[in-house]
Amino acid sequence: MAETAYLFVLPDPGTPLGAPAVAVGDLECMETPAVLAWLHAHDVTADSDLLRVLPQEADGNIPEDAERLPIPLSADEADRVRGACAPRSTAEVEAELRAFRHTNADRDRLISQALARGVPAHRIAQLTGLDPAEVAQITGA
Repeated sequence: MAETAYLFVLPDPGTPLGAPAVAVGDLECMETPAVLAWLHAHDVTADSDLLRVLPQEADGNIPEDAERLPIPLSADEADRVRGACAPRSTAEVEAELRAFRHTNADRDRLISQALARGVPAHRIAQLTGLDPAEVAQITGA
């Protein structure tokens, strides 16, 4: 497992925070005894709208009174979590950046578009497989 995310139970159903765990797709950790026990202890099911997931870098957004559990994710699962939690326009450009690994077409346009949509340069480097210095050179940073 490469990364960590957080499962949490929304204390207020009206709060649009994170992504519903079911929207992310199958996560390997959801079938582990630890996660199943945690779900049972908090009287929530894996398909509940109140069960949410956020990537580790966004854990500061989880309300203090929310029940939370750190979960291990593979790199692919972490990308799916970030995509499900990102605004639609960011998720779309991140999908394009991941596809960039298989082509070099229109690199500068794609990177400029990603920056304009709020994707940080380090995330662009991570998604494209480019060296961070190369991304900085393209962006003029």
